Amino acid sequence: MTTRDAPDLFALSRIQGPVLRPGDDGYDAELAGFNLAVRHSPDVVVGATDADDVVAAMRWAAATDTPVAVQATGHGANSPVDSGLLINTARMTDVQVDPAARTATIHAGAKWRHVLAAAAPHGLAALNGTSTDAGAVGYTVGGGLPVLGRAFGYASDMVRSFHVVTPDGALRTASDTEEPELFWALRGGKGNVGVVTDMVTELIPVSRVLGGGVYCPGEHAGALLTAWADWTHTVPDQMCSTFTMLRMPPLPQIPEPLRGGFFARVAIAWPGEPAEGEALLALIRAAAPVVLDTVHDMPYTEVDAIHIDPQDPLPARESCTLLRDLTPDAIAAFLGQCGPAAAPDYPLLLVGLRHMGGALARPGPMEDAICARDAAHLVESVGVLPDPDAARAVEAATVALYTALLPYGTGRTMVNLHGRPGDDADRARAWTPEVYSRLCADKTTYDPKNLLRFGHSVTTA
Repeated sequence: MTTRDAPDLFALSRIQGPVLRPGDDGYDAELAGFNLAVRHSPDVVVGATDADDVVAAMRWAAATDTPVAVQATGHGANSPVDSGLLINTARMTDVQVDPAARTATIHAGAKWRHVLAAAAPHGLAALNGTSTDAGAVGYTVGGGLPVLGRAFGYASDMVRSFHVVTPDGALRTASDTEEPELFWALRGGKGNVGVVTDMVTELIPVSRVLGGGVYCPGEHAGALLTAWADWTHTVPDQMCSTFTMLRMPPLPQIPEPLRGGFFARVAIAWPGEPAEGEALLALIRAAAPVVLDTVHDMPYTEVDAIHIDPQDPLPARESCTLLRDLTPDAIAAFLGQCGPAAAPDYPLLLVGLRHMGGALARPGPMEDAICARDAAHLVESVGVLPDPDAARAVEAATVALYTALLPYGTGRTMVNLHGRPGDDADRARAWTPEVYSRLCADKTTYDPKNLLRFGHSVTTA
């Protein structure tokens, strides 16, 4: 047993990293994450330094029936951990690259920027998302929707193996030949069956990319979006792009002319010949007046410049949905919510439409738990929550946006971008009924006591 007042910490004494309780020096700092809207307050937090620390923590949790949460960077924190044990893997940042095999061994706390820094000297890159500040492992076990997804597929498609500590405290290897069912659940099923301590993943032979954004005044969003929607039906799989409505806050870290402005943007990432990518982009540049064009040939290590995601922690509410197709009616519904006719104080910082298809639509090399391969587009929204009034406005706008898009959706989300998990039915929307049922069965096998119950967890069967 364990309680906030008197947890038995004797079994945690061999852990090399800090073991902290509320009121201890360093407790709050150990819990800090990227999303400041979520404040954790577990009974115990362990700052793991290696796999042995994770094993010791999980064995203690299993012996005391203590629920467990995991955090590396806090980008995916969407609900508070208000009891139990939180394992912080942020110290576990090692990355080892095997250039001959084109693989990287990535430890649980490594960010994508750590991976890119290790891979770039060998002319290699990884399938990271729009911010390299995010943790590589947490992103990948959720499937991982990369900047270059249409060209290369999902991040989890590239994984060869995981080392994972299951809730019984056992350190296991999961691959297509060892513990294949565990391997299946860890590729798209998020953290429902264990705590990953490291993974081996393939790298891609990419050193440079044509990338950046074409920005138009927000009042021209209709013309730009219509042109982009038509354009996405014609471009090759290598062209990866997103249309975004941006309402930029008047903050000093945002450069002019974007600071405080309202824009429509098409962001692209093209790993092919730059001249061919530039030629493909001509239609987008001609669709509406351009106030800023940042597209250029860049080292892949500068990929953050494409989408300019926030790099500093902030309080945020994110959500997503998957669309079957971007029809004229869907475009009208989208613009009706977040386009030029929206109120001047519309509270969502960004609302984006990611072009799916290409390699994202093809089956992975092995069966997995990803359920977005049938989607034509993904809608993502982010709102900033500086105070309770803003939080209420963001929530209302988020609900209105996704309600308006319901007729055009697949009925599903992607688990990494799902946002705040609701009840069981809401969480299940990240998967098909068949995959959700299989995940629940695996949860029953590997976590029968439901110790991993925080975040986007599924129920036991």
